[in-house]
Amino acid sequence: MPRIQLIVEYDGTRYAGWQRQENALAVQQVLEERLSALTKEKIVLHGASRTDAGVHARGQSAHFDTLSRIPPEKFSFAVNTMLPEDIRVRLSREVPETFHARFSTKGKRYLYQFQVSPHSSPLNRLTHAHVIYPLDEKIMQEEARDLVGTHDFAAFAASGSVVRDTVRTIYRADIVRNGEEIRLTIEGNGFLYNMVRIIAGTLVGVGNEKIERGAFARAIQSGNRLDLGVTAPAQGLTLMEVFYDPTDLCI
Repeated sequence: MPRIQLIVEYDGTRYAGWQRQENALAVQQVLEERLSALTKEKIVLHGASRTDAGVHARGQSAHFDTLSRIPPEKFSFAVNTMLPEDIRVRLSREVPETFHARFSTKGKRYLYQFQVSPHSSPLNRLTHAHVIYPLDEKIMQEEARDLVGTHDFAAFAASGSVVRDTVRTIYRADIVRNGEEIRLTIEGNGFLYNMVRIIAGTLVGVGNEKIERGAFARAIQSGNRLDLGVTAPAQGLTLMEVFYDPTDLCI
């Protein structure tokens, strides 16, 4: 049966995350219902990342199997006519039956955005975390460098996480400032539950000197969540891209 990969962009503001839920509307549910109506089949989507409520995506990856005669590259055009305006399929293509959106993943890139100003901005209130006090982006960048490499990030997982292996490799963690906006871009081979938001919240604490420099190194050494800052708000986070080995995508 042909397997189709989708690259999906969405504004997560009004959704309870990516994953289908019983008592709340999720992005996966909306896409599955529209694809099922389009193909006249029961479509089950498998996503690369279970983004939380309020978190956005520019490059979520998902796949489904179908017997539909719709050309693979035309699925994006067809389903976009049926989707709400806060969800769009940017790309659709056929991939090998061995490809899996989640288990074939080699890495992910996230963006976290801060609005640093005395007053919040109506225009980016849904995509940025508002910080009212000054932040030193140079100190934040120095702190972020301590994340790069392979470490045990047990302290960086939200309480209740049941992942056994907490070792992850971070390839880059960059801070860029443009006026009132500060952007954190982080890439790694995987991330624990709420890990990026915990990193973002800690960087705010370091940037305003409420948390002593070296927090990441201390937390990696101790494994203690209390060595880190608060979990930053969901709306500042966007899943930008999911990485795969190109050979896994080739028919």
